[in-house]
Amino acid sequence: KVEKAKKHGCDYVIDYSVEDFAEKTKEITSNKGVPVVYDSVGKNTFEGSLDSLANFGILVTYGNASGPIEPFSPLELMNRGSLSVNRPTLFSYTSDPEVRASAARDLFDAISEGHLKIEIGQTFPLYKAAEAHRALENRETVGSTILIP
Repeated sequence: KVEKAKKHGCDYVIDYSVEDFAEKTKEITSNKGVPVVYDSVGKNTFEGSLDSLANFGILVTYGNASGPIEPFSPLELMNRGSLSVNRPTLFSYTSDPEVRASAARDLFDAISEGHLKIEIGQTFPLYKAAEAHRALENRETVGSTILIP
């Protein structure tokens, strides 16, 4: 995944399983931190994600690949630099049919205009759906995973 990120133009790529990503982030940003962190891993990266943020930074936690984050006090956010944490859910974005249709139009327009490129990383026959889910859960996939009927 590191090579894939570099190929897609990332200036800095940090493999959190190999190095302390919060420390590296502070090094890259001259100890300022970043304005936002998108964290799909969860429990294992939550503290480091908070430590990577600049003052008034926002952590968007949207996955639990390593398990759910532990409960924490909102005072912790104040003590770390007036941070904010957001936990969006897909339902919040899809429950209103008009909002959903507008978002779908925007998405398909971005794809057709070449602003977004969909990369199919792997395909599985439908009867191997359980295997596909295991690969996703074990973070063995890159790009989109497609089930073929």
